[in-house]
Amino acid sequence: MTGAYFNCMQARERTLAKKEFSIEQNTAEQKPKETTVEFLSSLAAVLVTGLFIITFVVQAFEIPSSSMETTLLIGDHVFVNRVQFAPSTKWIGPLIPYRDVHFRDIVVFLSPETPGLYVVKRIIGVPGDRIHLRNGVVYRNGVALEEPYVDHDQDREDSYRNDFPSIPPGDDPNVYANWAVDLPSYIHGDDIVVPPDHYFAMGDHRGVSLDSRYWGFIPKENVIGRPMFIYWSFETPDNQYLKTDWSDRLLFLGKVVLHFFDETRWRRTLQVVR
Repeated sequence: MTGAYFNCMQARERTLAKKEFSIEQNTAEQKPKETTVEFLSSLAAVLVTGLFIITFVVQAFEIPSSSMETTLLIGDHVFVNRVQFAPSTKWIGPLIPYRDVHFRDIVVFLSPETPGLYVVKRIIGVPGDRIHLRNGVVYRNGVALEEPYVDHDQDREDSYRNDFPSIPPGDDPNVYANWAVDLPSYIHGDDIVVPPDHYFAMGDHRGVSLDSRYWGFIPKENVIGRPMFIYWSFETPDNQYLKTDWSDRLLFLGKVVLHFFDETRWRRTLQVVR
């Protein structure tokens, strides 16, 4: 009696399992397949979203020169936050962490003198700040700055560079002509005073950096954003950014392909920029 009951239960379970399998199979067969139009629509949505992010939210940027060493090296590739310093909007302002540019922020901006050229520097003076240098030390509003990020390895004898703005530019070929003319109008006592809606910026590698001492203030509207982190870093010659011919670019691309693993600075990957 017990054996017959057990066999009956097994048969019932097998019948239920077959019914469940049949239902699942029918459901799978009834599920419509994605059409070509639907696939292309989904792909377009992904591409539009990616284009929006790249255009308005973040931007990839390569460090071309040594002016920000050792904070940023030639060949560092960074993602730049384009939103943080953008003008706040009423409809989305409360959702986005907008803020003004602060003292010591590292920013990417369009060169005030060279159209289309992107530059990266550290903000040393915001509107109203009084700035001067003595023996290479920066004084902001009368207080000497402690700058552990600065590299002073070169040009210690350059009086214009190290005692700005008390020493006139003279015949220094690196000083832009317009700035040499405008500079005296911003000097008050020993200091240069940053005007409204402008910033005074310098490179961390002070001995080689051509910065606000040489071309003037950064207009607020020229600021693109703030570098967030390094997503890739590759050993790159210091004059590579000057080689714009296709042949030079192809040669460097070949170098990247051949030496991707041994010349990538892996330890700098995902390093936050401060």
